[in-house]
Amino acid sequence: MLRGAGVLERGQVVDVAVDSTRETLISRITRLRLTYDGGGAGPSHLFWKSQRDSTDPQRQGFGRQEADFYRLVAADTPAGLLPRCYEASAEPGHPWHLALEDLTASHEAPGEWPLPPSIDRCHAVLEVHARFHAAWWNHPRLGVSVGTFADQSGAFDRYLAAMPTDLAAFADRLGDRLSAERTQRYERLIAAAPRLLERYRSHRDLTIVHGDAHFWNTMLPRRVGGDVRLIDWDAWRVDTATADLAYMLAVHCYPDWRRRYERDSLRRYHDALVGHGVRGYPFEALWQDYRRSVLWQLGTPMWQANHNLPPWIWWNHLERVMRAIDDLDCLDLLD
Repeated sequence: MLRGAGVLERGQVVDVAVDSTRETLISRITRLRLTYDGGGAGPSHLFWKSQRDSTDPQRQGFGRQEADFYRLVAADTPAGLLPRCYEASAEPGHPWHLALEDLTASHEAPGEWPLPPSIDRCHAVLEVHARFHAAWWNHPRLGVSVGTFADQSGAFDRYLAAMPTDLAAFADRLGDRLSAERTQRYERLIAAAPRLLERYRSHRDLTIVHGDAHFWNTMLPRRVGGDVRLIDWDAWRVDTATADLAYMLAVHCYPDWRRRYERDSLRRYHDALVGHGVRGYPFEALWQDYRRSVLWQLGTPMWQANHNLPPWIWWNHLERVMRAIDDLDCLDLLD
């Protein structure tokens, strides 16, 4: 594996030891320590990400999606944005796994969840997303050999058809904790969805988005001048770039912080986007896409609740996105 990845020119691995292991909602994360014979000189550690035995089939699909990302997308992404992948396997009928570059010694999380990182670190995270988005902006492989267009794959049709049932289940679970006014927001979104999706159906100014782009899915360098890396790609898809921005800022940031930093952060992101080659996409277009994306984030806490994620994840998401919709006058988009 290491030789095929070009990181072990001579010698061989003679011992593999587990330094640490932990489980997430969909995977088992193991840090492996490698020992080589006298002539071996490969990476000292591997980040091994694999399928949990108890994971339900739907969540197993997320791991396979991440393996597809490293097979299809990572190789054509500019260096320095992602961990290096030594092997990505998702063979039918077999558990998936990833062997990735271990960033423990060189990188760290941007901060302690759920506290927002310092604003300088937030801007560094936004810039690396801009660099990645720019690399795949209107790429000719989108919807052809990399990802699918949701309006052509049937994903939109399935999503829209399921929304009334999903809302009923969500409202039934919350009872009087979901007000009539907030329930009506969902109903209005369902009614306006076909019109709102016309933006996507143009297939203009689309890119690959992360899909779970909160700050803590980023690794920042421990040394000055190092590369910021994006991790955990199990929810990637083809979409407007602002889907990631709305998820990051409107879903995960509390109102006071967001109100102070939101617009300036988006301008910095747009400057980085333009600086890395995106043309014909003015800031006003990004701002309108962002407002639409915030509105679509109404579906995030509903999906999370209906898929049995714990309330400590989605209950705060619900409140934060509702506040963002008010602040940004997103309901005007439903008229």
